[in-house]
Amino acid sequence: MDKAIIAIDGFAATGKSTLAKRLSNHLGLPYVDSGALFRGITFLAIEKGWITDTNIYEKSIEEGISQLKFNFDSLSNALTLNKRDITNQIRSKLVSSYVSQIAKLPFVRYYLLKQQRQMGSSNGLVMDGRDIGTAVFPEADFKFFFTAKPEVRAQRRLEEMEANGYFLGYNEVLKNILHRDKIDTERKVSPLIKADDAIEIDSTYLSLQQVFEICVAKINGK
Repeated sequence: MDKAIIAIDGFAATGKSTLAKRLSNHLGLPYVDSGALFRGITFLAIEKGWITDTNIYEKSIEEGISQLKFNFDSLSNALTLNKRDITNQIRSKLVSSYVSQIAKLPFVRYYLLKQQRQMGSSNGLVMDGRDIGTAVFPEADFKFFFTAKPEVRAQRRLEEMEANGYFLGYNEVLKNILHRDKIDTERKVSPLIKADDAIEIDSTYLSLQQVFEICVAKINGK
């Protein structure tokens, strides 16, 4: 499928990234994890001291991101920041706890909006996030919106974190999921909402394979 743009939005831990990767491989399109880009800025903000438990130094962040150079490898899913591989670091508990606060900053969203649109301008892509079908690519060829019960999503995120060497209690992960839902849906700039023309998929009781088959069938017009 040449130059098609497929937008996948939805709540945290609904399987967006996993399905987006599978679809990109199946369709022969580049894959971009937009969440990784927000996490990359969050990681840098933490490292530089631009965000703390009590303060977000917005001016420092705004000035700092102008010097950033991201590269996302759609084959290995590796993210480099100024030629430094930060793929594993951006999945830490600390980054997860701050990313929604960084993602709601208007200048951060505007900066990444330009980056994301450039990525899809030539060869098409599969991109997942929270405002891909509403703000980044409102004219996308196909739009999907993923949802699932918070308890199921928390268990999925817990298993993902443990696989990457991060160990937390289930209740703490669920609390983080609910907090992120609130921030994502209530932010003033590009909140998490379903696009009017998006296909909604509740993955609570569906396997990864079942969701993949539903998406492929919709893309094929079945």
